[in-house]
Amino acid sequence: MSSTTRPKPARNTSGQNHRSTLSLQRTEVIINVYDLLPPGKVSTVLWAIGSSLLHSGVVIGDREYAYGGHDRRGLTGVYWTKPAQEPPGGTFKQSILHGFSFRPVEELDAIIHEASEEFQGTSYNLLTKNCNHFTSYLCEKLTGRPAPGWINRAASIGVALPCVVPREWIAPPDYDTADGELLDEDFDERTSMLRHGEQPGRYRSASEEAERQDARGSGSSSRKHGPRLVNLKETDSSGHKIPAAERAPLPKNLI
Repeated sequence: MSSTTRPKPARNTSGQNHRSTLSLQRTEVIINVYDLLPPGKVSTVLWAIGSSLLHSGVVIGDREYAYGGHDRRGLTGVYWTKPAQEPPGGTFKQSILHGFSFRPVEELDAIIHEASEEFQGTSYNLLTKNCNHFTSYLCEKLTGRPAPGWINRAASIGVALPCVVPREWIAPPDYDTADGELLDEDFDERTSMLRHGEQPGRYRSASEEAERQDARGSGSSSRKHGPRLVNLKETDSSGHKIPAAERAPLPKNLI
């Protein structure tokens, strides 16, 4: 009498893959958009037709990353602020949920650090390497898709027809620089943190960073977290004047 062998059930690989995907950290990648033109009829019309002069940043966790120009060689122009903090002379317009990144925190940190190396402060150019180029670069690294083209349409028009870029688009307002913290400083802080046994890993909000700084040694001098008004080089690599919202904050030790 021959015995029959019951076939083994097929593995549910699709279900396992689905559970594996869910186990990864899902991080929202949000683009915040700001209008750099003064409020009025002109800015309203340009916004409606998708040709405004815009500033943008990428929100990951509790930080908004952006890019600006300065004149310190060898120093990144990438900095972070709390999300939706309006840059000098800018008006918040909208947030766009661009997509999701399924990466551990360590990989996110590595991608952001790589972007900070690519976007140096002295490389800033209003028409060819501005904050919106950075936003698109970082979004593509995180989600596989660049930022919407309309965010940088004004710069695209300027590259094709430099003479049509309005003077008021590139004239700086009365502020000197954006508020925030350069990524190089933040990277150095995290390295120091590891040396002193603090727990790395999650993104901290600007308020948490402030509390952490205040909690550190009473003998060290602390800086109030207000706007950083410092004098910076006012022109980019092509001689265009840089709007205040596009000027990166200088390192703390230079202020």
